[in-house]
Amino acid sequence: MMDNLNTLKNKGLTLLTIFYFASTNYVHAQKTVNNSTLSSLVNVQADTLAITNVKIVDGTGKPARTDQNMIIINGKIAKVGNSSSVKIPKKVKIINGQGKTLIPGMIMMHEHLFYGKAVSPYYLALQMPVSFPQLYLAGGVTTMRTAGSVEPQTDLTLKKWINTGKIAGPNIDVTGPYIEREGLMVPEILAIESPLTAEKMVNYWADMGCTSFKVYMNITKEDLAATIAAAHKRNIKVTGHLCSVTYREAAELGIDNLEHGFFASTDFIADKKENKCPGNANASLTRLPVDSKEMKELMQFLINKKVTITSTLPVFEPYTDREVIPGGGEVALAASVLENIKKNYDLVAGKDVAYAELFKKQMAWEKQFVAMGGRLTAGSDPTGAGRVIPGYANRHSLELLTEAGFSFPEAVKITSLNAAEYLGIDKKTGTIEAGKDADLVLINGDPEKNIKEVLNTEIVFKKGVGYDSKKLFEQAAGKVGLH
Repeated sequence: MMDNLNTLKNKGLTLLTIFYFASTNYVHAQKTVNNSTLSSLVNVQADTLAITNVKIVDGTGKPARTDQNMIIINGKIAKVGNSSSVKIPKKVKIINGQGKTLIPGMIMMHEHLFYGKAVSPYYLALQMPVSFPQLYLAGGVTTMRTAGSVEPQTDLTLKKWINTGKIAGPNIDVTGPYIEREGLMVPEILAIESPLTAEKMVNYWADMGCTSFKVYMNITKEDLAATIAAAHKRNIKVTGHLCSVTYREAAELGIDNLEHGFFASTDFIADKKENKCPGNANASLTRLPVDSKEMKELMQFLINKKVTITSTLPVFEPYTDREVIPGGGEVALAASVLENIKKNYDLVAGKDVAYAELFKKQMAWEKQFVAMGGRLTAGSDPTGAGRVIPGYANRHSLELLTEAGFSFPEAVKITSLNAAEYLGIDKKTGTIEAGKDADLVLINGDPEKNIKEVLNTEIVFKKGVGYDSKKLFEQAAGKVGLH
């Protein structure tokens, strides 16, 4: 069988096809990479590992600490502290962290394993099972929530393959199919017909292994109530990209999370009809002053109801006349896809100044929400104009959060501890401290001095196994939009 596997690889068949033929012959382990395909992507693997003289931004939001030593044993952080107090044992593998920065592995809360593409009159969601898992890990994402799935069975399979060492990728919190009524021209979404249908969908996909659910733009309050009741009965949380239901209405019903910052809020449309999506809510938000009393009241209501907000600045940035692929990633796109994106960019560039102003306002509102005591998480959402590329966009999220006014340690907390707390995994990951999994990102440079250096991801550690960021990116080159 191994001879056949090598033949398949030489013929250039995809990783997923290879595993289809060879899955029964692999021996997998979660803590140790022992398959040849993954081994080529790993540059650090040792039972005991030391990282010395490194700057640490620990994920708590506290100031960075310089000249730190860390000892990792069997995938766990054993010791971390000043180099003068944490002594390095003899005969261990050592990584010199001089001039480098260590942050927790990113926990990103609005990701997908599909790539969105507009093909009139449809919007297609094309599954990317080969490229996306690798790209996420390359960019420093060690845990992700899919925040809506068009192929939950595929996402669940990928999660299993990652957990058993067949392919490289982050830990995945798999969200069930979009819970949505008829309305959007997205053929991959199966519309519900009633609150009972929503309840059945939750129960079926929870039984199959989904661990979160997402409601979408065209639902009723009754649909949402049924979804929340069914999910909460199973201790599963519900998030939403809303439109027909307002933020305040959703919070009243007990929703756990709201997506896209405040971009999706229809709370300020004067003549909004109950359970109806009014279309473009941007006009009402554009008219709303950045220091609006009404917005502050909504924020306080959400905070009182313990609703988390997920920032997805990367998916909105392409409409603000910035670079074609904000945060980079052109090389990841298939040539024909990139060509089409550039053509579309040229058609719309410079034609919507108001949107750029709204983007800045949204940044300010997210900062205000946190200042008032709200919990903010972050995601990239690789959909929209097709110009958000996983991995590249995730680390770029840190740039955008600092542009919004957060310090670098605060931005790191948003992309690590805040998300870990929401997912209930903060006892094992989300911060850099002894006893937690060694989920870490080693950055070549100091993003506090130059935020652009956050793009210099060097090694991404997942339970102490160090993946080569550059190799992961290179292996996914030219695949986005195809597979």
